[in-house]
Amino acid sequence: MGTPAMTVKAVPREITMQAPVARCADQGSISRLASIAAGEPFETDTHDAIGTEDAVLEVRDFKLWYGEKQALFDIAMNIPRGRVTALIGPSGCGKSTLLRSVNRMNDLIDSVRIDGQMLLSGESVYGPEVDVIELRKRMGMVFQKSNPFPMSIFENVVYPLRIDGIRDRSVLEEVCERSLRGSALWEEVKDRLKDSALGLSGGQQQRLCIARAIAAEPEVLLMDEPCSALDPMATGRIEDLIHELRGAYTVLMVTHNMQQASRTSDYTAFMYLGRLIEYGATEDIFLNPHLRETADYITGRFG
Repeated sequence: MGTPAMTVKAVPREITMQAPVARCADQGSISRLASIAAGEPFETDTHDAIGTEDAVLEVRDFKLWYGEKQALFDIAMNIPRGRVTALIGPSGCGKSTLLRSVNRMNDLIDSVRIDGQMLLSGESVYGPEVDVIELRKRMGMVFQKSNPFPMSIFENVVYPLRIDGIRDRSVLEEVCERSLRGSALWEEVKDRLKDSALGLSGGQQQRLCIARAIAAEPEVLLMDEPCSALDPMATGRIEDLIHELRGAYTVLMVTHNMQQASRTSDYTAFMYLGRLIEYGATEDIFLNPHLRETADYITGRFG
Protein backbone atom coordinates (compact mmCIF):
# COMPACT_ATOMS: atom_id res chain seq x y z
CA MET A 1 0.00 0.00 0.00
CA GLY A 2 2.93 2.33 0.71
CA THR A 3 4.92 4.15 -1.99
CA PRO A 4 8.46 5.52 -2.21
CA ALA A 5 9.30 8.79 -0.52
CA MET A 6 7.60 11.78 -2.06
CA THR A 7 9.54 14.07 -4.36
CA VAL A 8 6.70 16.38 -5.36
CA LYS A 9 5.76 19.00 -2.80
CA ALA A 10 2.46 20.78 -2.41
CA VAL A 11 2.52 24.57 -2.46
CA PRO A 12 3.56 25.87 0.97
CA ARG A 13 0.66 26.68 3.26
CA GLU A 14 1.47 30.39 3.29
CA ILE A 15 0.80 30.61 -0.46
CA THR A 16 -2.84 31.46 -1.08
CA MET A 17 -4.96 32.50 -4.01
CA GLN A 18 -4.09 36.09 -3.17
CA ALA A 19 -0.42 35.40 -3.84
CA PRO A 20 0.75 36.84 -7.17
CA VAL A 21 1.37 34.41 -9.99
CA ALA A 22 5.12 34.60 -10.51
CA ARG A 23 5.18 34.16 -14.26
CA CYS A 24 2.91 32.96 -17.04
CA ALA A 25 4.79 31.44 -19.95
CA ASP A 26 1.91 32.07 -22.38
CA GLN A 27 0.16 35.42 -22.40
CA GLY A 28 -2.60 33.75 -24.39
CA SER A 29 -5.47 35.20 -26.38
CA ILE A 30 -8.48 36.83 -24.77
CA SER A 31 -10.62 34.89 -27.24
CA ARG A 32 -9.46 31.44 -26.08
CA LEU A 33 -12.23 30.97 -23.51
CA ALA A 34 -14.76 32.23 -26.01
CA SER A 35 -13.46 29.67 -28.51
CA ILE A 36 -13.90 26.91 -25.94
CA ALA A 37 -17.42 28.15 -25.17
CA ALA A 38 -18.15 28.00 -28.91
CA GLY A 39 -17.18 24.32 -28.92
CA GLU A 40 -13.93 24.64 -30.82
CA PRO A 41 -11.25 21.96 -30.24
CA PHE A 42 -8.80 22.57 -27.42
CA GLU A 43 -5.60 20.72 -26.53
CA THR A 44 -4.80 20.36 -22.83
CA ASP A 45 -1.52 21.82 -21.63
CA THR A 46 -0.10 18.92 -19.60
CA HIS A 47 3.16 19.68 -17.85
CA ASP A 48 6.13 17.36 -18.33
CA ALA A 49 6.23 16.46 -14.62
CA ILE A 50 3.09 14.34 -15.03
CA GLY A 51 4.93 12.00 -17.38
CA THR A 52 7.53 11.12 -14.76
CA GLU A 53 4.95 9.63 -12.39
CA ASP A 54 3.56 6.11 -12.08
CA ALA A 55 -0.12 6.42 -12.98
CA VAL A 56 -2.68 4.46 -10.97
CA LEU A 57 -5.54 5.87 -13.05
CA GLU A 58 -5.37 6.68 -16.76
CA VAL A 59 -8.12 8.71 -18.43
CA ARG A 60 -8.02 8.49 -22.22
CA ASP A 61 -10.07 10.78 -24.48
CA PHE A 62 -13.02 10.49 -22.10
CA LYS A 63 -16.31 12.10 -23.08
CA LEU A 64 -19.65 12.12 -21.28
CA TRP A 65 -23.15 13.25 -22.23
CA TYR A 66 -26.29 13.85 -20.18
CA GLY A 67 -28.83 13.14 -22.87
CA GLU A 68 -27.98 15.48 -25.75
CA LYS A 69 -25.82 17.77 -23.61
CA GLN A 70 -22.11 17.00 -23.58
CA ALA A 71 -20.55 17.57 -20.15
CA LEU A 72 -16.98 16.27 -20.65
CA PHE A 73 -14.85 16.69 -23.76
CA ASP A 74 -11.80 14.56 -24.61
CA ILE A 75 -10.39 14.39 -21.07
CA ALA A 76 -6.92 12.83 -21.11
CA MET A 77 -4.94 12.70 -17.87
CA ASN A 78 -2.94 10.35 -15.67
CA ILE A 79 -3.50 10.36 -11.90
CA PRO A 80 -0.17 9.69 -10.13
CA ARG A 81 -0.02 6.87 -7.61
CA GLY A 82 0.36 7.94 -3.99
CA ARG A 83 -0.16 11.63 -4.74
CA VAL A 84 -2.96 14.10 -4.08
CA THR A 85 -4.49 15.52 -7.25
CA ALA A 86 -6.95 18.42 -7.07
CA LEU A 87 -9.58 19.22 -9.71
CA ILE A 88 -10.36 22.94 -9.78
CA GLY A 89 -12.51 25.16 -11.96
CA PRO A 90 -15.73 27.22 -11.98
CA SER A 91 -19.03 25.69 -10.93
CA GLY A 92 -20.44 23.50 -13.68
CA CYS A 93 -17.08 22.87 -15.34
CA GLY A 94 -17.31 19.08 -14.95
CA LYS A 95 -15.13 18.44 -11.90
CA SER A 96 -17.63 16.33 -9.97
CA THR A 97 -18.87 14.66 -13.15
CA LEU A 98 -15.33 13.50 -13.90
CA LEU A 99 -14.78 12.36 -10.32
CA ARG A 100 -18.01 10.36 -10.28
CA SER A 101 -17.13 8.80 -13.60
CA VAL A 102 -14.09 7.14 -12.03
CA ASN A 103 -16.21 4.83 -9.86
CA ARG A 104 -19.10 4.83 -12.35
CA MET A 105 -21.57 6.60 -10.07
CA ASN A 106 -22.89 8.34 -13.17
CA ASP A 107 -24.17 4.95 -14.33
CA LEU A 108 -27.11 5.56 -12.00
CA ILE A 109 -28.33 8.33 -14.32
CA ASP A 110 -30.34 6.86 -17.21
CA SER A 111 -29.48 9.57 -19.74
CA VAL A 112 -25.70 9.27 -19.34
CA ARG A 113 -23.54 7.88 -22.10
CA ILE A 114 -19.76 7.88 -22.41
CA ASP A 115 -16.98 7.42 -24.91
CA GLY A 116 -13.27 6.87 -24.33
CA GLN A 117 -11.50 4.85 -21.66
CA MET A 118 -10.45 4.83 -18.04
CA LEU A 119 -7.92 2.34 -16.72
CA LEU A 120 -7.41 1.55 -13.03
CA SER A 121 -4.00 -0.10 -12.52
CA GLY A 122 -4.12 -1.04 -16.19
CA GLU A 123 -7.62 -2.59 -16.03
CA SER A 124 -10.62 -1.13 -17.84
CA VAL A 125 -13.13 0.75 -15.71
CA TYR A 126 -15.83 0.70 -18.39
CA GLY A 127 -15.21 -2.67 -20.03
CA PRO A 128 -18.29 -4.89 -20.60
CA GLU A 129 -16.85 -7.54 -18.28
CA VAL A 130 -16.37 -5.17 -15.33
CA ASP A 131 -18.27 -5.93 -12.12
CA VAL A 132 -19.20 -2.42 -10.99
CA ILE A 133 -19.66 -3.49 -7.37
CA GLU A 134 -16.18 -4.99 -7.27
CA LEU A 135 -14.80 -1.91 -9.02
CA ARG A 136 -16.25 0.39 -6.37
CA LYS A 137 -14.62 -1.69 -3.65
CA ARG A 138 -11.29 -0.59 -5.10
CA MET A 139 -12.17 3.07 -4.59
CA GLY A 140 -13.18 4.94 -1.47
CA MET A 141 -15.64 7.82 -1.83
CA VAL A 142 -16.07 10.83 0.46
CA PHE A 143 -18.91 13.22 -0.34
CA GLN A 144 -19.47 16.93 0.31
CA LYS A 145 -21.76 16.20 3.25
CA SER A 146 -20.80 13.51 5.70
CA ASN A 147 -23.06 10.47 5.48
CA PRO A 148 -22.50 8.23 8.51
CA PHE A 149 -24.84 5.26 8.73
CA PRO A 150 -27.35 5.14 11.65
CA MET A 151 -25.30 2.58 13.53
CA SER A 152 -22.36 2.53 15.92
CA ILE A 153 -19.01 4.13 15.19
CA PHE A 154 -17.45 0.66 15.07
CA GLU A 155 -20.01 -0.72 12.61
CA ASN A 156 -19.66 2.34 10.38
CA VAL A 157 -15.93 1.77 9.99
CA VAL A 158 -16.08 -2.00 9.40
CA TYR A 159 -19.11 -1.85 7.11
CA PRO A 160 -17.05 -2.48 3.93
CA LEU A 161 -15.65 -5.65 5.52
CA ARG A 162 -19.09 -6.78 6.70
CA ILE A 163 -20.51 -6.64 3.19
CA ASP A 164 -17.53 -8.69 2.03
CA GLY A 165 -18.52 -11.40 4.51
CA ILE A 166 -15.75 -10.86 7.06
CA ARG A 167 -16.96 -11.84 10.53
CA ASP A 168 -13.71 -12.46 12.43
CA ARG A 169 -13.95 -10.08 15.39
CA SER A 170 -10.20 -9.71 15.77
CA VAL A 171 -9.85 -8.72 12.11
CA LEU A 172 -12.69 -6.22 12.38
CA GLU A 173 -11.25 -4.68 15.53
CA GLU A 174 -7.81 -4.39 13.96
CA VAL A 175 -9.17 -2.72 10.84
CA CYS A 176 -11.38 -0.40 12.89
CA GLU A 177 -8.47 0.86 14.97
CA ARG A 178 -6.13 1.15 11.99
CA SER A 179 -8.69 3.08 9.96
CA LEU A 180 -9.63 5.41 12.80
CA ARG A 181 -5.97 6.10 13.46
CA GLY A 182 -5.52 6.71 9.74
CA SER A 183 -8.33 9.28 9.83
CA ALA A 184 -6.94 10.92 12.99
CA LEU A 185 -10.08 10.04 14.94
CA TRP A 186 -9.01 7.12 17.16
CA GLU A 187 -8.04 9.10 20.24
CA GLU A 188 -11.35 10.96 20.17
CA VAL A 189 -13.64 7.94 19.87
CA LYS A 190 -11.73 4.88 21.14
CA ASP A 191 -13.89 4.76 24.28
CA ARG A 192 -17.14 5.40 22.35
CA LEU A 193 -17.03 2.77 19.61
CA LYS A 194 -20.46 1.40 20.58
CA ASP A 195 -22.07 4.86 20.48
CA SER A 196 -24.08 6.02 17.49
CA ALA A 197 -22.03 7.73 14.80
CA LEU A 198 -24.81 10.30 14.50
CA GLY A 199 -23.72 11.76 17.84
CA LEU A 200 -20.38 12.93 16.44
CA SER A 201 -19.74 16.51 15.36
CA GLY A 202 -19.80 17.38 11.66
CA GLY A 203 -16.02 17.33 11.35
CA GLN A 204 -15.78 14.05 13.25
CA GLN A 205 -18.47 12.53 11.05
CA GLN A 206 -16.50 13.46 7.94
CA ARG A 207 -13.33 11.90 9.35
CA LEU A 208 -15.39 8.83 10.24
CA CYS A 209 -16.50 8.63 6.61
CA ILE A 210 -12.85 8.83 5.56
CA ALA A 211 -12.06 6.00 8.01
CA ARG A 212 -14.85 3.94 6.44
CA ALA A 213 -13.53 4.73 2.96
CA ILE A 214 -9.97 3.60 3.74
CA ALA A 215 -10.98 0.50 5.76
CA ALA A 216 -10.89 -1.64 2.61
CA GLU A 217 -7.52 -0.15 1.59
CA PRO A 218 -8.72 1.31 -1.74
CA GLU A 219 -6.43 1.97 -4.68
CA VAL A 220 -7.91 5.46 -5.07
CA LEU A 221 -9.67 7.69 -2.56
CA LEU A 222 -12.18 10.03 -4.23
CA MET A 223 -13.17 13.23 -2.39
CA ASP A 224 -15.91 15.52 -3.67
CA GLU A 225 -15.45 18.87 -1.88
CA PRO A 226 -14.96 17.11 1.46
CA CYS A 227 -14.77 20.35 3.47
CA SER A 228 -17.52 22.43 1.89
CA ALA A 229 -19.97 21.79 4.76
CA LEU A 230 -17.42 22.22 7.57
CA ASP A 231 -16.29 25.12 9.72
CA PRO A 232 -12.69 26.43 9.40
CA MET A 233 -11.38 24.38 12.33
CA ALA A 234 -12.86 21.13 11.04
CA THR A 235 -11.63 22.01 7.55
CA GLY A 236 -8.10 22.37 8.90
CA ARG A 237 -8.31 18.92 10.48
CA ILE A 238 -9.43 17.36 7.19
CA GLU A 239 -6.66 19.14 5.28
CA ASP A 240 -4.08 17.88 7.79
CA LEU A 241 -5.52 14.41 7.33
CA ILE A 242 -5.18 14.60 3.56
CA HIS A 243 -1.51 15.44 4.08
CA GLU A 244 -1.13 12.36 6.28
CA LEU A 245 -2.88 10.10 3.76
CA ARG A 246 -0.51 11.17 0.99
CA GLY A 247 1.79 8.34 -0.05
CA ALA A 248 -0.28 5.59 1.51
CA TYR A 249 -3.24 6.43 -0.73
CA THR A 250 -3.87 8.05 -4.08
CA VAL A 251 -6.30 10.92 -3.55
CA LEU A 252 -8.34 12.56 -6.31
CA MET A 253 -10.15 15.56 -4.89
CA VAL A 254 -12.62 18.14 -6.19
CA THR A 255 -12.39 21.51 -4.48
CA HIS A 256 -13.74 24.98 -5.22
CA ASN A 257 -11.28 26.48 -2.71
CA MET A 258 -8.03 27.67 -4.32
CA GLN A 259 -6.27 27.94 -0.98
CA GLN A 260 -7.22 24.37 -0.15
CA ALA A 261 -5.94 23.10 -3.49
CA SER A 262 -2.64 24.93 -2.99
CA ARG A 263 -2.22 23.63 0.56
CA THR A 264 -3.15 19.99 0.11
CA SER A 265 -2.37 18.77 -3.41
CA ASP A 266 0.73 17.66 -5.27
CA TYR A 267 -0.89 18.11 -8.69
CA THR A 268 -3.67 20.40 -9.86
CA ALA A 269 -5.91 20.12 -12.92
CA PHE A 270 -7.82 23.22 -14.06
CA MET A 271 -11.10 22.50 -15.86
CA TYR A 272 -13.42 24.82 -17.78
CA LEU A 273 -16.70 23.99 -19.55
CA GLY A 274 -16.04 20.27 -19.50
CA ARG A 275 -12.48 20.53 -20.79
CA LEU A 276 -9.18 19.97 -19.05
CA ILE A 277 -7.30 23.22 -19.66
CA GLU A 278 -4.00 22.82 -17.80
CA TYR A 279 -2.57 20.06 -15.60
CA GLY A 280 0.68 20.07 -13.69
CA ALA A 281 2.46 20.17 -10.36
CA THR A 282 0.51 22.38 -7.94
CA GLU A 283 3.43 24.72 -7.33
CA ASP A 284 3.78 25.32 -11.07
CA ILE A 285 0.04 25.73 -11.65
CA PHE A 286 -0.18 28.34 -8.90
CA LEU A 287 3.12 30.15 -9.39
CA ASN A 288 4.17 29.46 -12.98
CA PRO A 289 1.16 28.44 -15.08
CA HIS A 290 1.67 28.02 -18.80
CA LEU A 291 -1.68 29.52 -19.79
CA ARG A 292 -3.02 32.99 -19.04
CA GLU A 293 -6.50 31.50 -18.49
CA THR A 294 -5.17 29.36 -15.63
CA ALA A 295 -3.48 32.37 -14.07
CA ASP A 296 -6.65 34.45 -14.41
CA TYR A 297 -8.80 31.81 -12.72
CA ILE A 298 -6.38 31.20 -9.85
CA THR A 299 -6.05 34.91 -9.14
CA GLY A 300 -9.81 35.43 -9.21
CA ARG A 301 -10.11 37.38 -12.46
CA PHE A 302 -12.96 35.12 -13.56
CA GLY A 303 -14.96 32.15 -12.35
